[in-house]
Amino acid sequence: MADFTILGLRVVREAARRGSFSTAAERLGYTQSAVSRQISLMEQAAGRALFERHARGVQPTEAGRIILRHAEAVLGELDAARQDLQDLDARPPGRLSVGAFSTALAALVPRALAALAEQEPHTQIPLREGMSPRLLTAVARGRLDLAVVTQPQQAPDGVEVIRLLDDPLLIAAPPDHALAGRASVTTAMLRNERWITASTEPGATLLGAWSEATWRPDIAFVARDWVAKLGLVAAGLGITVVPGLAVPAIPSAIAVIRIDHPAAVRTTAVAQRAGTPGEHLRRTFTEALRDAAAELSAQLRHRLR
Repeated sequence: MADFTILGLRVVREAARRGSFSTAAERLGYTQSAVSRQISLMEQAAGRALFERHARGVQPTEAGRIILRHAEAVLGELDAARQDLQDLDARPPGRLSVGAFSTALAALVPRALAALAEQEPHTQIPLREGMSPRLLTAVARGRLDLAVVTQPQQAPDGVEVIRLLDDPLLIAAPPDHALAGRASVTTAMLRNERWITASTEPGATLLGAWSEATWRPDIAFVARDWVAKLGLVAAGLGITVVPGLAVPAIPSAIAVIRIDHPAAVRTTAVAQRAGTPGEHLRRTFTEALRDAAAELSAQLRHRLR
């Protein structure tokens, strides 16, 4: 039994429109015998006649009108697909300039970028790493379309800040450390520890999360790079504070422990200028960030069990 074909459906549609096999052949650039052959194959597939033949032309039978209706739908979808492909080639690529602080680039932003690339594969995404205050300024001045930042107390004029998640601050410790088996620690339990920080000023680092503490940390090493910090921790030379967002990049051999303190949290947000071009890309990327944040939060809860 013959099958319906795209060519056959196209011939049936043209013959019905013209009321003549010969005129359909002329419009399609086929011979009349080729058109008659395609009509015959479609009638074999349908199991009944699709046209009534008359001296002055042809007209669809009831079965022919059914096939014609479906042919219009099928061929219309194919024409739309062809047009979409042509538009894809003609459309200039979108562009979204993104900024983020370093630990957001460990997993949160890369996962969101991967999701955006699947939905908008031709989008160009210049990426900039920096500290949150500078990223906010870059967004305010139009140098960045969007930035992932730690939520500021006050955003620059014209910048909209959208909260993503409250990121817990954690202790990273060597696997054989006395605190390594604990689910959480209080700040008092950290009093006599040796610290690895990015600065000698506690208020300028994540140690500022408990700035009201009555003791000052013993800073053994200063290292700005996260790979260096974790290397020093793994060697047993001290402990450090890490955001939850960085945990996917931390080797499983290093223990991570929750800090039992209300200030041991850092809110992560998206900063953007509302009303500027590229709203669709910004919205799509923000949703991807939300999804990635939820996924990372679930993974963190699993690791801290």
